[in-house]
Amino acid sequence: MAWILAGGLAAVILIALIAIGRIPRAAWEICAAALLLGLAGYAWQGSPGLPGAPRQAAENAGGGFDEELAEKRRGLAERYGKAGQWLMLSDGLGRQGKTKEAANVLLSGLRETPDDPNLWLGFGNALVAHAGGVLSPGADFAYRRAMAIDPQGPAPRYFYGLALARAGQLKEARALWAPLAASAPEGSMVRKELEQNIARIDAMLQSGG
Repeated sequence: MAWILAGGLAAVILIALIAIGRIPRAAWEICAAALLLGLAGYAWQGSPGLPGAPRQAAENAGGGFDEELAEKRRGLAERYGKAGQWLMLSDGLGRQGKTKEAANVLLSGLRETPDDPNLWLGFGNALVAHAGGVLSPGADFAYRRAMAIDPQGPAPRYFYGLALARAGQLKEARALWAPLAASAPEGSMVRKELEQNIARIDAMLQSGG
């Protein structure tokens, strides 16, 4: 049953990207490949046979919204014009535990401005929050889309690396964070945090964790 839901979700995401995101026909195969890779990762690391945990209590307590991460996103990335109103509305819904609505708001924003990296980044974060911290295929695609639009921006690389690290993909997270840490201002909090995270990853990799 879980595989049917995962495959159906991937199909819905692809259709939404084509119909709402208005990606060009030439990119359809790339998007489909990205979703298939996400499903492959789920097959490798996930446990589709296990029952899901109830979400009602978590949603009533504020869902997966993380105020500290929202503040960090604002500090790293928010140089947005119209994107600001969508992100603020999404954050407000997230604080109420309405994680699904928070993600849907950003889909509306992407319909209006499909090439805004801040909206794609926010959408990835919202999908991770709605999934209880899991890096879903849709969130993976959203982060990659944000990085493709703004390859030099620190925020997409920071948050995608964070999601990868939490998903256990430590080498991939390190590959994103190492150059980001090197380019961050000397003595900045972001650089210190990234260097600490990279040191933890190195220790885990060396110990085989």
